[in-house]
Amino acid sequence: MIIIMAGLPGTGKTTLARALAERLSGVVLNKDDIRSALFPAGDIEYSTEQDDFCIEIMLQTAAYLLRKNPLRIVFLDGRPFAKKAQVDAVVQRAEAMHQKWCILECVCSEAIARQRLAADQTHPAADRNFTLYLRIKDSFEPITARKTVIDTDQPLELCVSRAIPAIEAANI
Repeated sequence: MIIIMAGLPGTGKTTLARALAERLSGVVLNKDDIRSALFPAGDIEYSTEQDDFCIEIMLQTAAYLLRKNPLRIVFLDGRPFAKKAQVDAVVQRAEAMHQKWCILECVCSEAIARQRLAADQTHPAADRNFTLYLRIKDSFEPITARKTVIDTDQPLELCVSRAIPAIEAANI
């Protein structure tokens, strides 16, 4: 199964994905970690072209992992999935792999997102800040595909307990 972690920067996608992966014996593929592993620091761009390239690598990795273990859960993290075409592309690839899919859209208050972004000084994406949050928020296209919205203002364990039934329902 492929889980799309959607939401603005600072909304807790990575934290939730890691907690769910640990609980469900899944694997998290994170765009920003992959970008850092693939490109020397001087070649890192925060461009749509490089983002799309990293997502393609993630999807190829997911396909490989799922061929080895079709029951595995792969979390795609690190992209807001702010454009309908981005979501549609992953859903189409999941279906082409004959894999179930689920979208978890993380949301939180703007104040909490601002706090999280200011506090996280170790994130691999150097452009991840509140200005980026506002820019993406202004152009975020509503996700019209089947999804579950997780309010990450709530404690992590509550978010996990809300997400697991959504994942189980999508995996039927």
